[in-house]
Amino acid sequence: MTQSVVVQVGQCGNQVGYRFWDLALREYASVNKRGLYDDATSSFFRNVDWRKGAACSVGGQIQHLKARAVLVDMEEGVISQILQGPLRELFDSAQLLTDVSGSGNNWATGHMTYGSVYRELIVDKLRKAAELCDCLQCFFLIHSLGGGTGSGLGTRVLGLLEEEFPGVSRIVTSMYPSAEDDVITSPYNSVLAMRELTEHAHCVLPVENQSLMDIVQKIQMVAHGAKPELMVRRNATLSSGQGGVHEVEKPFDAMNNIVANLLLNMTSSARFEGSLNVDLNEIAMNLVPFPRLHYLVPSLTPLYTLADVNAVPRRLDQMFSDAFSKDHQLIHANPKQSMYLACALMVRGNVHVSDLRRNIERLRPSLSFVSWNQEGWKTGLCSVPPVGHSHSLLALANNTCMKLNFMELKERFTKLYRKKAHLHHFLHVEGMDLGCFTEATSSLDSLIEEYDSLDATRAQATPDPPRLRIAT
Repeated sequence: MTQSVVVQVGQCGNQVGYRFWDLALREYASVNKRGLYDDATSSFFRNVDWRKGAACSVGGQIQHLKARAVLVDMEEGVISQILQGPLRELFDSAQLLTDVSGSGNNWATGHMTYGSVYRELIVDKLRKAAELCDCLQCFFLIHSLGGGTGSGLGTRVLGLLEEEFPGVSRIVTSMYPSAEDDVITSPYNSVLAMRELTEHAHCVLPVENQSLMDIVQKIQMVAHGAKPELMVRRNATLSSGQGGVHEVEKPFDAMNNIVANLLLNMTSSARFEGSLNVDLNEIAMNLVPFPRLHYLVPSLTPLYTLADVNAVPRRLDQMFSDAFSKDHQLIHANPKQSMYLACALMVRGNVHVSDLRRNIERLRPSLSFVSWNQEGWKTGLCSVPPVGHSHSLLALANNTCMKLNFMELKERFTKLYRKKAHLHHFLHVEGMDLGCFTEATSSLDSLIEEYDSLDATRAQATPDPPRLRIAT
């Protein structure tokens, strides 16, 4: 069994990561009734009890389990909360790195300053996490692009992962700020981080804050429609938990829950058995025909699964249709109006291969694939569904529609940069100059042009010869 390490950077990265570990433990507890440490558990956890075959207590006390994780933040708040919470025994000091002053919403401070100061310490923690794996397969980096630590130090860590572990997959979940983000420098931080993501990641799963908020509203509607007695207050949000929907105080809990479910679905084949298991290395191998075009549009369905609502499941075929609906995407985009390079369908629960093939054939006519990869589907079936539900589906689409999101980001960046607004905060950081901005915008322009060139092939009368066929 292979293992993966989760690297959480910044406030957002650590909050999402905490939710992932919480839900992952619940899944193991639901499957592993005896609480024995097995291959499935070892994929993301290690057992510190020296006794052979010792119980790992996934359903109750977790003092014998440690998460395969590295937690980094340049403020102490979130990690301190984690160490005071119910999962505090899941982490030890060797896995943690904090400072006190934060990065001040400045990519340069996170990337240049803290990246240099803490470089050796970060590498040491990454190496120790890797050495505790028998067969390290993947690093999952979770961070946001709007602030300074997530965008700056997060992408510095990504570069270090490539330097130190070039043969290990690097899959990044990046939280993109919405256009109305309250961090005024977020366009700078995002564009500067984008260059690093494009150059150093194998796959990036972009998740947009506004899309998450929209999904939370839909979940509230589903919860209310499924159980009229579950009235959710207007300003409340939802959190997944045992016993149904819960109102919570923190406004981002429900959004973090959605991203955690994205990670659970994507890693389900690495954690549990199934008739069509998807090796994590296969995601990049099959979905990324061009190394820089590795941004995958994620879509989750059904939504009620995210809220633990005991709703009557809709028809299985409807779940597949929903996966290609804009309402279920974690980023605002329109893949159906653009060109698919490849697409993965990762299903959990009581679903058969025949169901997968039937739905692919049903949906195929409505989707435009590049001429040389008309069979560009990757499919996975994991037999273990989300806790309390019959099935779920994660779709990952490599689609040229991402070009529009990047063009909008470039426009927000240009509005600030043209006026040189807030630029001095970045240029005062040692190692930072205008050339960094020029290189970042050039990288983004080049990325947009690459998507453009693929879109242009839709008008060609004669299709290109086949170059790639993706396994199903």
